[in-house]
Amino acid sequence: MQRFLIRRVMTMIITLFVVSVIIFALARIGGDPRSLLLDDYASAAQWEQLGVELGLDKPSYQQYGIFMMNAFQGDFGQSIMKRKPVIDVIASRIWATAELAIAAFLFAIVVGIPLGVLSSIKRGSKFDQFGKVVALIGQSAPSFWLGIMLMFWFAVGLGWVPPSGREDWNSIILPMITLSWVFIAGNLRLMRSAMLDVLDSEYIKLARAKGVSGRAVIWRHAFRNALIPPLTFAGVNMGSLMTGSVTTELVFAWPGMGQLAIQAVLNFDYPLIQGITIVFTLLFVGAALAVDVLYGYLDPRIRYT
Repeated sequence: MQRFLIRRVMTMIITLFVVSVIIFALARIGGDPRSLLLDDYASAAQWEQLGVELGLDKPSYQQYGIFMMNAFQGDFGQSIMKRKPVIDVIASRIWATAELAIAAFLFAIVVGIPLGVLSSIKRGSKFDQFGKVVALIGQSAPSFWLGIMLMFWFAVGLGWVPPSGREDWNSIILPMITLSWVFIAGNLRLMRSAMLDVLDSEYIKLARAKGVSGRAVIWRHAFRNALIPPLTFAGVNMGSLMTGSVTTELVFAWPGMGQLAIQAVLNFDYPLIQGITIVFTLLFVGAALAVDVLYGYLDPRIRYT
């Protein structure tokens, strides 16, 4: 187990290094932030002076080296547009994104997995057909379209919930459903498929032959052994929900990291772009590591070498 964790941590470090190189290069392709901060009448001296203040006067490899040395100390620099430390800017927005991501994650688990189990038990029934429709919509409808439709029906038409923003407790309902629907569909399909495989296995048939009740067979024996594929998907989900909420946050004007990332890209705010990407990468690989560790607890057959 210890050797496995060491290897995974080393993989995480390599992943972060590769991501930092890629985002450092891509962030500078879009343009120079000085073109937004200075007007058309700025002199060449003003241009150069601002470059010195922002650290853009140095060669790219030196800029990258300075960024990495500071990043190891938890300092991602200062946001060019907001004139604040990047870590403070991220801290002011990350909780809104975390709140939305956790709510969507739990909603996807609570809805998707039971629907998958029930669809497998009632294979071929109307309930199974309903589950297939839910999965089809979730995996085919674009999130921005789904968000707009939910906003139109339940916020504008019925007035049940606020259309946008993060104010009252019910403000999170529509963005939560929008963000989680594709993961509900994935959980449903994976759980249904895994349950069908397990229910057709020999030890389930043996348990039924011994007179074990149907509920015990399903929830005590089949359910636990069918959890591995949905667990993998759920682990990736947590990272994806944190990093993939950009569209949902824009549709519902949710003041989280997604909106912040778009603003950083439009304003060529290199330090903020780099900081957001590193934080997102840490969250994603951290969630993947947590899932790998949980495998051994759910399935004793898995051994770490």
